[in-house]
Amino acid sequence: RAHSLCEDTSSELQRAISMEARGLTESRRSSFTGTGAMARLSRLVFALRNWAARRLHPEDQRPDSFLERFRGPELKEASSRESNTQSTAGNPDRPHRAKNHWPLANFNVNNCNNTDDEKQITLSKKEDKKEEKKEEKKEEKKEEKKEEKKDEKKDDKKDAKKDDKKKEEEKKNEVYIIDPATDLYYRWLSIIAVPVMYNWCMLICRACFDELQTDYITLWNVLDISSDIIYYLDTFVRLRTGFLEQGLLVKDSKKLRENYVKTQQFKYDVISMVPTDIAVIKVGNNYPELRFNRLFKFARLFEFFDRTETRTNYPNIFRISNLVLYILIIIHWNACIFFAISKSIGFGTDSWVYPNISHPEYGRLARKYIYSLYWSTLTLTTIGETPPPVRDVEYLFVVCDFLIGVLIFATIVGNVGAMISNMNASRAEFQAKIDSIKQYMQFRKVTKDLEARVIKWFDYLWTNKKTCDEKEVLKNLPDKLKAEIAINVHLDTLKKVRIFQDCEAGLLIELVLKLQPQVFSPGDYICRKGDIGREMYIIKEGKLAVVADDGITQFVVLSDGSYFGEISILNIKGSKSGNRRTANIRSIGYSDLFCLSKDDLMEALTEYPDAKKALEEKGKAILMKDGLIDEEAAKQGTDPKDLEEKVVKLESSLDLMQTKFARLMAEFTSSQTKLKQRLTKMETKVKKMGSEEISDGMEADNEAAKAE
Repeated sequence: RAHSLCEDTSSELQRAISMEARGLTESRRSSFTGTGAMARLSRLVFALRNWAARRLHPEDQRPDSFLERFRGPELKEASSRESNTQSTAGNPDRPHRAKNHWPLANFNVNNCNNTDDEKQITLSKKEDKKEEKKEEKKEEKKEEKKEEKKDEKKDDKKDAKKDDKKKEEEKKNEVYIIDPATDLYYRWLSIIAVPVMYNWCMLICRACFDELQTDYITLWNVLDISSDIIYYLDTFVRLRTGFLEQGLLVKDSKKLRENYVKTQQFKYDVISMVPTDIAVIKVGNNYPELRFNRLFKFARLFEFFDRTETRTNYPNIFRISNLVLYILIIIHWNACIFFAISKSIGFGTDSWVYPNISHPEYGRLARKYIYSLYWSTLTLTTIGETPPPVRDVEYLFVVCDFLIGVLIFATIVGNVGAMISNMNASRAEFQAKIDSIKQYMQFRKVTKDLEARVIKWFDYLWTNKKTCDEKEVLKNLPDKLKAEIAINVHLDTLKKVRIFQDCEAGLLIELVLKLQPQVFSPGDYICRKGDIGREMYIIKEGKLAVVADDGITQFVVLSDGSYFGEISILNIKGSKSGNRRTANIRSIGYSDLFCLSKDDLMEALTEYPDAKKALEEKGKAILMKDGLIDEEAAKQGTDPKDLEEKVVKLESSLDLMQTKFARLMAEFTSSQTKLKQRLTKMETKVKKMGSEEISDGMEADNEAAKAE
C-alpha cells in the first residue's frame, strides 16, 4: 500500500526528534531554548500543515485499510515503530540514540498525530459511506425507474397490440350500415311503405270480392312476389341499421343483430315473413286471406309518416291528409266486411244486406264496391239513413260500426280543430298585439295620421312575414347552433362594414349574435343631426336618404349593404363630432335594418382588447382621412368620460359585491343561530342524561350500603 499523508508527516517529525536527541547529547539546555524549542515549533508547523492540507484538499486524503479503523493503543504503537524504522532507514547512526533518549516523545508524537488523523479520517469515511449509500440508493431508484419505464413500455406495447387486435377485430366485424338520420334511410322507408300500403288496402278487398281476385290473378302474383322481396330486403336493412351508443354510431354486426332481435318489431317482422302462401298449393289461388300475416309490417308505415312530418315544410297539411288517409282505410275495411257479411248471409235475403247480384245493375264489380263503400261511410260518419238491420248478426255489426263511427267523429273534430288552431296561432297572437295597440291609441287619443301609420307598419310586417321574434324562435337551440344560424344569415352583411373586415372570427360571431333587426316605415327618421350615437345601422333591404334639415332635400341615397354610425359607437378620442350624429337619415320606403348598439359592441370588445385597439386605429384613420379628428386632443390622456364610465361600472360591481356579501352574512348568521340552537338542545339533553345517571348511581350506592 502507498504511504499515506499521515505516515509522511510522522516520518518527518521523527527525523526532527532524532536531530533534537543528537543535539541534547552534546549540550543540556533548557527545553524552552535551543533545539527543544525548534522541535516543538516543527511539530506545530507540521500539524498546521497537515490541518491545512486536509481542509484545502480533502480529496487527497486516502482512507486507511479496514484493520486500521479498529486499532488499539498497542497496534498504534507498533505502527508508529514501523514508521520510525522506515523513516530512519537511510540514517543508521540515529535510530539507536533516538530509542534510548526519546522513546516517550516518539510515542506521544505518533500517537497524537495518528489519533487526530484517524478521528478525522473515520469521520470522513463515515461521510463517504453516507454519500456512497445515498448514491447507491439514487442509482437503485434510477434502475427501478428504468425498469418501471421498461415495464410500462412493455405494457404499452402489449396494450397497443391488444388495441390493434381489437381494432382489427372491430374492422372485421364492421359491415356496411345505414345511418337512420340520412336521406338514404328515409328513401328506403318510402320504398317499404308502398308494399305495406298495398297489403293493407288490397288483401281485404281481394278476400271479399272474388271477381277481383280471379280476374287479375297474374297481376296479384307479381305484386305479391315483389312485396315479399321488399319485405325480406327490409329485414336485411334492419339488421344493418345503426343505432347510437354513447353518442357514437355502432358498426358492429353482432351488436346490430342483438339490438334488432331484442326489439318488439323483430317478432312482427318474423311473422310477416312466414311463407303462408305455400298452402295455396293445396287450397288454390282464391284464398288471399292466407297473406294476412303481411299486415304485421305496419310499423314501417307509421315510421315513414313520422319522418315525413318532421321533414316537410307544411306539417299541418300533412297531419290533416294523414288523418284523412286513416279514416279512408277504416271505411274501406268496413265496406269490405259489410260485403263479406252480406255474402255469408245471402245477397238480397233482407233489406239490410247487399241486393241480389243476379240483377245486372248490382252484379258489376264496381257497383259492389261503391255500394259497400257508401253504406260504410254513412254508418261510420252517422250522417245519412241506412236500411235497418234484421238479423242479430246485423244488429251487432251495426252497433260496432256506430261505436267506431263515434270515435272517428271525435278524432276528426279534435285533430282538425287542433290543427286549425295551430295554423292560426301566429295570426291570432299578432292580431292580439294589434288590438292592444289600437286600444292604447284610442285611449290616449292619438292622431288619425299616426294611427294609420302604425296600422300600415303592422300590415307590412304581416304581409312580408316579418312578425316572428328571432330570439323567441331560437331560444330552444343550443348556443353553437344559434351562432351557426346567425352566421349563415348575418355574417356577410356584417363583413361589409369597413371597420369589421379584418376582425377576429370570434369577435364577428359575438357581434352577429347581437345584431337586432328593425323595420322602419316611409318617412321615419333613423337618426337626426346632433343626436347622441348609441348604435350603428346596416341596411339589409330598402333605401335611406341623407336629407337636409328641412327633410326634403336629399344629398345621398343609401341602398342595400350600406352602413352608418360605426364611428360614433367607438367613442374615438379627439373626434370633432364626438358621439353626435352628423347627418339626418330618413327612410324613403319600408326599410329593413340591422342595429348594433354601443353597449353590445363594448361588451363584446372586453374579451378582445387587441381587436378594440385595431378598431380604434381604423376609426382614427377614417376620421383623419375626412379631417374630422383633433390630433392634439387625440394625443392627450384618457378621456374623463371614459374614467367616469369606468367608475360607474366599478360602483355597480361594488354594489353587486355588497349585496352578495350581505346575503352571505345573512346565511352565515342564520346558520350560526341554528347551530347555537342545536348545541343548546344537545347540552340540555346531556345534562338530563348526566343527572339521571348520577341519580341512578346514588340509588345503586344506597342499595349496596343497605345490603351490607
